[in-house]
Amino acid sequence: MKYALIGCGRISPNHIVAAQNNGLEIVAICDIVEQNMHDKMVKFKLPEQVHCYTDYLEMLDKEKPELVAIATESGKHAEIAINCLKKGHANIIVEKPIALSLADADRIIAAAKEEGLKVCACHQNRFNKSIQKIREAVDMERFGKLLHGTAHIRWARDYEYYSRAKWRGTWAQDGGALMNQCIHNIDLLRWMMGDEIDCVVGMTDRLKHDYIEAEDLGIALIKFRNGSYGIVEGTTNIYPKNLEETLYLFGEKGTVKAGGTSVNVIEEWRFSDMLDDPDEVKARFHENPPNVYGFGHTPLYADVIDAIQSDRQPYVDAEAGKRALELVLAIYKSAASGEIVKFPLAECSTLEFEGRFDNK
Repeated sequence: MKYALIGCGRISPNHIVAAQNNGLEIVAICDIVEQNMHDKMVKFKLPEQVHCYTDYLEMLDKEKPELVAIATESGKHAEIAINCLKKGHANIIVEKPIALSLADADRIIAAAKEEGLKVCACHQNRFNKSIQKIREAVDMERFGKLLHGTAHIRWARDYEYYSRAKWRGTWAQDGGALMNQCIHNIDLLRWMMGDEIDCVVGMTDRLKHDYIEAEDLGIALIKFRNGSYGIVEGTTNIYPKNLEETLYLFGEKGTVKAGGTSVNVIEEWRFSDMLDDPDEVKARFHENPPNVYGFGHTPLYADVIDAIQSDRQPYVDAEAGKRALELVLAIYKSAASGEIVKFPLAECSTLEFEGRFDNK
């Protein structure tokens, strides 16, 4: 299967390795900065047959890839995705968030349906061994009635991180901590707790990073339609480095905690049914990734390839990407208005919050 990558920045190594691990024929990489492409060609020993482009439309026209991964700044995801679908007639994997507005997410979903193509939202942590085991327990209803769940993302991002890419922390191209760093765990919380939300109340602030436009702290309370509740706490203010990313699920018959670098470790496993040994589960479903991106890209790619070949929807499809986006935007909207936000959320975009923290 012919594969191309658009965007050769911070996350691109995970995509290249996933493509190589799955035996894809990498035909091209694309970036507006030629040095970024050169660095990846050398680091991953890509053959000369892999062509480099600074214009992705030219790449689509000349290479005609069957699968394209989009790993650019978030604000460009939608436009590139729609062009890949309509002009390139290519299936796509879109890095998170799938877009920065609900209207753009809907446009991607509609374009995929019109062209008969597959779209995967790159929420790779769903493929963590720990998360797959927890999801199995949810599907088996081992928790009984779910009562509440919490997602904590306690990370650090400094001036050097933001200065390396000027789009980071902007409303037009990124959003803040919740949209960029925390959306993976926010996605997991919504997915585990039944997906359907009644309402959200949130607070966001920019406490430390006065050189960005968006928030560095976000806190939210979620009421799900099944009667359970969720709590989100996300920040990039932790001193002096990343502390943890954790996901808790509490049910009438079960308690689970996933933690570690990127919820790769099961730290608590308690169920009344006693179907398995907690120590064995914790030992077996334990991964130690080198960074917060984890090991999920390779199985995510494998799933997308199978989805294309089997003509089914990917495990993490565009609708899933939209749901994660919707929850973050709802938190933003509640924080800005000071009101409870009901679901489904009407059209909303990060652009609505430009200037939010200008007077701080």
